[in-house]
Amino acid sequence: MTGFARLGENVRGGVVMLEKVDLSKEIKKSDYKELIEPLSLKVGELQREIRQLGIPVIIVFQGWDAAGKGSLINLLLLALDPRGFSVHPIIRETEEEALRPYMWRFWTKLPARGRIAIFDRSWYGKVLEGRVLKRYKRAEWTRAYEEITSFERQLTDDGTVILKFFLHISAKEQQKRFELMENNKATSWKVTKLEWRNHNLYDQYVPAIDEMLAQTDTDFAPWTILEAHDWRFATIKLFSRISDALANKIAEVKQQRESSEGLKKAGKPKGKPIHGKDARLTSSIIDKLDLSLTMDHKNYKKKIEKLQDRLRTLEHEVYKKRLPVIIVYEGCDAAGKGGNIRRLVQGLDPRGYNVIPIAGPNDVERQQHYLWRFWREFPKAGHIAIFDRSWYGRVMVERIEGFCHEDEWRRAFREINEMEEHIVNFGTVINKFWLQIDQEEQLRRFQERQNTPFKQWKITDEDWRNRGKWDDYKLAVDEMLFRTSTSYAPWTIVESNCKMFARIKVLETVINSIEGKL
Repeated sequence: MTGFARLGENVRGGVVMLEKVDLSKEIKKSDYKELIEPLSLKVGELQREIRQLGIPVIIVFQGWDAAGKGSLINLLLLALDPRGFSVHPIIRETEEEALRPYMWRFWTKLPARGRIAIFDRSWYGKVLEGRVLKRYKRAEWTRAYEEITSFERQLTDDGTVILKFFLHISAKEQQKRFELMENNKATSWKVTKLEWRNHNLYDQYVPAIDEMLAQTDTDFAPWTILEAHDWRFATIKLFSRISDALANKIAEVKQQRESSEGLKKAGKPKGKPIHGKDARLTSSIIDKLDLSLTMDHKNYKKKIEKLQDRLRTLEHEVYKKRLPVIIVYEGCDAAGKGGNIRRLVQGLDPRGYNVIPIAGPNDVERQQHYLWRFWREFPKAGHIAIFDRSWYGRVMVERIEGFCHEDEWRRAFREINEMEEHIVNFGTVINKFWLQIDQEEQLRRFQERQNTPFKQWKITDEDWRNRGKWDDYKLAVDEMLFRTSTSYAPWTIVESNCKMFARIKVLETVINSIEGKL
């Protein structure tokens, strides 16, 4: 059917022109009846296939007030199995959401593999309104669109289908619909001063929407404009676009799996978990460390009490100033992460911090993007989150053990940097610690654990097995530090052969970073 192009016919010089959209498009009632039933059946059939294949789907509805978003969503839901979708109406942020990084509320609503999430408005609404009402400067809303684009790219790289629809009507048509709704007792409540205010700003919204569409219309998450004067035309276009996109993704996934099965039968490996060193990594960061650094017990006791007192004072300042703080612990097995964390929180109010131990993902977590479980744990403003291991497992243990493909862990460097930049832009203080010991010290600690009854739970066969992969881990750690130590979220390497030295260094670093932010 003609007239169902995405945005191409409405783009001039890279900017989408809403004024060029032909709003006179319509479908006759008889044609609609002929088209809608097979399209509805097809969409329902495709939903069953994406469930079987584990493909997550996100459908976003944006558009003018009174353009018919609710009606179109209702028609779409009638074609779907209600057990396979969730609808998220996005209104103004709650107090809890406002205390988190902007994208937190959307990460927590992502669909599991095989499910559909439908957003009635989305991550675009607040940015668009903030721009038109001049709450944001150009640099702020431009950065917001960059963060949104990286969010959508991360999801689609992980296999999610994202479909974005903008329902377009003219200012004259919007006014007409508002007046009809106001004159109907059943719908008059839908038209408030806010809707009329936005209507009066219609001409200011148009160029802002044009630029939003142009900046965020990508091959991986395209926009489709729905000409919404005629609801039949908008419905058929909506169903056609969804049907085409799902069918294409299903075909792509099936082809990928057939290729993967073919490689298995041929006995060819999917890829090496450890790859050659980057040419820029000509020397090891780990090898340059001075692990002989130490501290005597008397000096340690004197320093640690003062530092813990200072951190306790700062915890109250963090709460009063609504400053979110994230502290990440990574390191060699037996490097002393647990003991270090205990000394860090020893003097803190337990209501102001949370320690999050990270193990391998469970069955629920494996049904989501690998960063999903970490986004859910990010602290609200005024609180401290301490991660005992973290999202960096993607580029270490998952890389080394082959739990993810090479393209996935290589992509993770960029995704992690983007995520950390997003939370820092929100105002978060982030400290990342890598605790390093040498092989001799690790062996001594392993043996001590094995020979001490109340410490035996700390040592497992997996720890001994990982020790045998010391060189592989060193290569992965060097690359991780090289690629993810940024100006906004730098790594601090902690020489940890001496536990007392390591604890003091971590405390001093955390205190300095919080004081600097305050």
